[in-house]
Amino acid sequence: MNWEDLKIFLEVAKSETLTGASKRLGIDSSTVSRRLHKLESALGTQLFTRENQGHKLTQHGSKLLQTALEMEQKTQSAIELLQGKNLQQYGDIRLGTTDAFGNYFIASQLPEFMDEHQQINIELLPLQRSVKLAHHEADIAITIDKPTSESLVVAKLCDYRLKLYASENYLTRRGAVNNMESLVNHDMIGYVDDLIFSRQLCYLEQFLPHITPRFRSTSVIAQATAVESGMGIAILPCFLANRKQGLVEVLPNTLDIMRQFWIAAPRDRMELLRVKTLWHYLQQKTDQSVSQLIE
Repeated sequence: MNWEDLKIFLEVAKSETLTGASKRLGIDSSTVSRRLHKLESALGTQLFTRENQGHKLTQHGSKLLQTALEMEQKTQSAIELLQGKNLQQYGDIRLGTTDAFGNYFIASQLPEFMDEHQQINIELLPLQRSVKLAHHEADIAITIDKPTSESLVVAKLCDYRLKLYASENYLTRRGAVNNMESLVNHDMIGYVDDLIFSRQLCYLEQFLPHITPRFRSTSVIAQATAVESGMGIAILPCFLANRKQGLVEVLPNTLDIMRQFWIAAPRDRMELLRVKTLWHYLQQKTDQSVSQLIE
């Protein structure tokens, strides 16, 4: 087994397709397939199951992936350290965030950073799931659950508030909401229960357990769009709802939820000056934008 075979394994694991891996590696798909079979033969185990949707890791493949990712990250960090690139303000930074926060807050805060650091490129990943820092999916992650791994640098980024929202059009059609009990007579919007990636998002279960949503989505942005279109009522982050047209708070003095965002990065990535610079910039911008996040 050699590092070149491991690099091919890594790209297939990340893209889950031979085509995607071959494009990133600059070699043809048949070569990728042949090298994978060679690696599996050398290890004496199957690393992937071949399905119509692509290549899925087996249990042994998942174990090798973690080791290969650590080798890749440590090699990259060591090279940057030895070449002094860890002290330079250029290169790529991959920033993983939650769906709404990335689209409706973080993206709007980055132009100033990009202007000040012309040689730093940012890849923003707004995801409808947790960022996989253990798989080195990003250099910095913003999460709603506090990461607990000792291999990460973790800090609280900010608080954010959620409230009930409906469109003016919906309330005109269906009537005002006078109290929590009257919500049973309205159409609620929420998450798909079995696809919720964090208990932090189980708002309806916690605050309105007797209500079954009429519309569900894995994306809070889709939920907000549904509210905006007059489909029903939902619990939404204020920083998202305030960007939508014609939304009004429902029972503003009754239901008031506060949550936190956490910022995290692998310790070796925090040794890179460009990563550390973006980390502190994001802390500064969220501190300056408290009113957008909790009002």
